[in-house]
Amino acid sequence: MQAWITEFMEQFGYIGIFFMIALENIFPPIPSEVILPFGGFMTTYTTLTIPGVIAAATAGSVVGAIVLYGIGRLLSVERLERIVDRWGGWLRVKPEDIAKANRTFQRYGVWAVFLGRMIPLVRSLISIPAGMSKMNIWLFVWLSVLGTLIWNTLLISIGAALGQSWEKVSEVIGMYAEVVYVIIAIIILVAAVRFWKRRRAS
Repeated sequence: MQAWITEFMEQFGYIGIFFMIALENIFPPIPSEVILPFGGFMTTYTTLTIPGVIAAATAGSVVGAIVLYGIGRLLSVERLERIVDRWGGWLRVKPEDIAKANRTFQRYGVWAVFLGRMIPLVRSLISIPAGMSKMNIWLFVWLSVLGTLIWNTLLISIGAALGQSWEKVSEVIGMYAEVVYVIIAIIILVAAVRFWKRRRAS
């Protein structure tokens, strides 16, 4: 996949970077840690510039995020509450649980969207609960631009600085991603244990 991504970017330049990053946001298995550093490396032997690559990548990221936000809007909290009201007994979930989750995201949604754009995998998926909670679209876009701009600028600049050794960025980000996934797994495990204990106590 990496060879196909880099060949596509070399062939189409800014448009290729835009398309790949938009696709990466919609389909997380496509790695931004390959696209962005390689985009930075391309500035060392093509007419592409670092500001241009950052702009193309950021625009692509935001477009992809908006697509997932729209999907989240289709899966509204109200629609989920109706589904849970009918079938939630099988999952031991109540409509009130959905409403509580929505209120939680409304409370911390700003930081979740901003910081989530700088965490592998989460940076894509965070757009869905933002849409489900009907977060203001302009606020969502603004926070996505800010978080994405930081992430893109960092990886593209490092890729340009490393030149032909740009792939080292992927290795570092890969280790970073693994650490993040372990932390997320621990959080989910702790939350599940606490939920199970509360259910057992009640």
